[in-house]
Amino acid sequence: MNDSTEIDPALLEAGRLLFAGSADFISAAPSLGSLPAMNGVEIAFAGRSNVGKSSLVNALTGRNTLARTSHTPGRTQQLNFFDIGGRLTLVDMPGYGFAAVEKAKVAAWTELIHAYLKGRANLARVFMLIDSRHGLKAIDTDVLDGLDKAAVSYQIVLTKADALKKSEMEARVRGVEAALAKRPAAYPVVLLTSSRDDRGVPELRATIARLLAEHGG
Repeated sequence: MNDSTEIDPALLEAGRLLFAGSADFISAAPSLGSLPAMNGVEIAFAGRSNVGKSSLVNALTGRNTLARTSHTPGRTQQLNFFDIGGRLTLVDMPGYGFAAVEKAKVAAWTELIHAYLKGRANLARVFMLIDSRHGLKAIDTDVLDGLDKAAVSYQIVLTKADALKKSEMEARVRGVEAALAKRPAAYPVVLLTSSRDDRGVPELRATIARLLAEHGG
């Protein structure tokens, strides 16, 4: 479980410094042909619509308006690329699972996401955001199946941790860890976050800093 006492203070500081610098929008890719050139280490954030992806990206960078947030699920309709301090590319992926969006548009997003995941050699990890209030749903496990099949490393990040009591959160983490145990591409550590009170944000930054160091960034 996410616990600051388990993370090297040097990594916490490295994560703070990584996200304390510049954070700039690079481009938005609505299609495979519009993807920017691969450059350095890349990480991606994925999750159901309204899981809080954009809010978490903003919390990570300490900027309220870097990633566009909305009360309307399905607002992110393309792959949005951000440069973090000239050292890391962060990708905000389209949310999935919002039934009110046109089926043709959902199909196009899905195709784009799958093509991106298969063809991005510099992609170090996908952070799969799961709403802690609901846990893993069938639509999430379908996405995890795809990541396992594509051999893309991923890690679960539980969002909105402020909404549950400690005992409920501990049970949720145990359940997710058990579900991941037999998944070959899953990183075993489950992270807890809340963009509302910054819970787990320093630990997520530290995790990304360690990943960057491991990939020579």
